[in-house]
Amino acid sequence: MHFKQIIGHDHLKSHLIRSASSGRIPHAQLFVGPEGSGVLPLAIAYAQFVLCSNTGNENTGGNEACNLKFEHFAHPDLHFIYPTVTTEEVKSKPKSLDFLNDWREFLLEQPYGGLFDWYKVLNVQNKQGEIRVEDAQEILRSLSLKSYEGGYKVMIIWMADKLNVAASNKLLKLLEEPTDKTLFILITENEEDIIQTIRSRCQVLHFSALSEEAIANHLIEYKSIEEKKAKLIAHKAQGNYNIALRLCDDKNDNQSFEEWFVTWVRAAFRAKGNASAIQDLISWSELIAGLGRETQKKFLHFCIEMFRQALLLNYQADKLVYFETGIANFSLNKFAPFVTGNNITEIYKEIQDAIYHIERNGNAKIILTDLSIKLTRLIHKN
Repeated sequence: MHFKQIIGHDHLKSHLIRSASSGRIPHAQLFVGPEGSGVLPLAIAYAQFVLCSNTGNENTGGNEACNLKFEHFAHPDLHFIYPTVTTEEVKSKPKSLDFLNDWREFLLEQPYGGLFDWYKVLNVQNKQGEIRVEDAQEILRSLSLKSYEGGYKVMIIWMADKLNVAASNKLLKLLEEPTDKTLFILITENEEDIIQTIRSRCQVLHFSALSEEAIANHLIEYKSIEEKKAKLIAHKAQGNYNIALRLCDDKNDNQSFEEWFVTWVRAAFRAKGNASAIQDLISWSELIAGLGRETQKKFLHFCIEMFRQALLLNYQADKLVYFETGIANFSLNKFAPFVTGNNITEIYKEIQDAIYHIERNGNAKIILTDLSIKLTRLIHKN
């Protein structure tokens, strides 16, 4: 993977190239960045630069046979760890190696894909992915072997915040006593969810969301999108190239989320002083509770963003509003006056609490019904 293929982050690319070229490669690095910002592709490009002894921004000039192995992410000194779940094929103690072919296909098709996209590949349903102690044992086994090329061995741990306690403890020991010429690259969207003892042993690099200009230019150059459309897509994508690609293909994965949100707030409006409308909220809760936990969490994060967009409209920050509704008879402008400084903090807190309880395997129907009743009160708050 060439550095020039990766959108933005020029200063981080330069930093990684300089440090590797001078031989100053920290044995453990933590890359922190939001979904769709290209953290994983850049980590892979960096691994290729190190393993293949490449030079310059083109990430070429080194071992050509080594570079060819990276075209399908099949270099023997490049290892990946990522969240997994049990499936029909892997009924117990799943580990990353069990899904290696799926993972390589995922990287080829969706290098900017997020955790939810990976879970779709795994068909997680009502399960929640995590990185287990079996993966930590696999890390130990892989790194105990001699390097195939005679140089570095690179271990990329994607979504390192999904490490469970047992896996975190084993990884910590490896980071404290690394083998020679071993490079750990941990990737996360949520730095605070990684235990402090692991974070303290890593050099941390922070990635920002991509700029609208960077996304638009990349769409024009590599996707042959007309300039005006590219700028509009880049604005809607909000720094997430994964979303930008979906918008290019006219795939609105949030369409169902939008419909559920509108149904929810409409029922919440009707429910004030109308006991019969409570049944609509209960029916809505049953619908969402029937989805997988990861879908429930992603939908609730979508709801937070919808309330944020409404608040921005209410306070006339129109330039920051990118949402365009596709639901008949629903206008964000008309909804916005009901989201104010007096209720937004409580709304945000209640949704975050619901996400927290769903993550901990609480009864989704009870959690969502409770949230809905609280929304009925908050949305009418003066």
